[in-house]
Amino acid sequence: MAGGRGTRFWPRSRKRNAKQVLRFLGERSLIQQTVDRLAGVVPPENVWIVTNEYLQAEIRKQLPDVPRAQVIAEPAQRNTAPCIGLAARLLAELDPDAVMGVFPADHLITKEPRFRAYVKSAFRAAAGGHLVVLGIQPRWAETGYGYIEFRKGVTIGDSTPQPVKSFREKPDAKTAAKFVRAGNFFWNAGMFFWRADHFNELLRRHQPKTATLLAGLPAFTSRQFAAKLTAAYPLCENISVDYAIIEKAHGVSGIALDDIGWNDVGSWEAVYGIAKKDAQGNASSGDLVAENATGNYVDAKKTVALVGVNNLIVVDTPDALLVASRDRAQDVSKLVKTLDAQKREELL
Repeated sequence: MAGGRGTRFWPRSRKRNAKQVLRFLGERSLIQQTVDRLAGVVPPENVWIVTNEYLQAEIRKQLPDVPRAQVIAEPAQRNTAPCIGLAARLLAELDPDAVMGVFPADHLITKEPRFRAYVKSAFRAAAGGHLVVLGIQPRWAETGYGYIEFRKGVTIGDSTPQPVKSFREKPDAKTAAKFVRAGNFFWNAGMFFWRADHFNELLRRHQPKTATLLAGLPAFTSRQFAAKLTAAYPLCENISVDYAIIEKAHGVSGIALDDIGWNDVGSWEAVYGIAKKDAQGNASSGDLVAENATGNYVDAKKTVALVGVNNLIVVDTPDALLVASRDRAQDVSKLVKTLDAQKREELL
């Protein structure tokens, strides 16, 4: 899934150059790293990417080994249930026995061999008819993620899927702390595994309108496919797969992961947390000169000098400069909403 705009990474992330195609750490973009870490499990010819019209060409350029036709642009943003439903519809058409894994294209996983072992186990279970989710062991009481509740005494790090008791929406701080103390609640990272036909059946049961619209599309190889998709897709329900399917399905299994070095890279603050820092806790993607300045993150192509400032995010692009407090990094997306309202398309 690669259709988001990454608004918390403005001004670096724009409609035509969004978060998932940017290189925050290393020489490979986030979407390239997503495909790279599946090497040996999913060959490039079996990779399908659902993105948007702004990023389609760039993703095809960045992933030349993935067949061009398999980088599909959504005609409209309709959240994750229609996105995954479209992929399941196409895979089942091409292979009635297809087993699919769903991976967000903008996460970082540093312990890739361990991750691949879990993915292989999840695919095996899904091939046997299970609906499998991956749970990330919480490192703090996060209020921005949904939680997967396993049974008490869940075995952390066991690659065999275990029963999921319930799914919990994003909690308040007190509830999140309670979840972490309990030891059987894990972050829902949005990685799922199932047979494509199984998902299509669940979509028909719980989202009949969307299922009917997608089922009515012509064959993927048809000349009419693109036009019919453009007409039908915006009519699909705008809903996440968690609300639409996962929380309503019976017999969901999950793998309670141990440490795989996971980070959702959700804001500039997250990038700061991952980045290498100097003795004063400053991190920079370029040339930084600091005097009595600590805990800052700088992303710029020019030399940046900081004097007497602490815990700032400074991001410089040719047409915009962002200066923000690190503890307000999530609010960068609010700036983008303001620019949207002001119709400042040149900055979006």
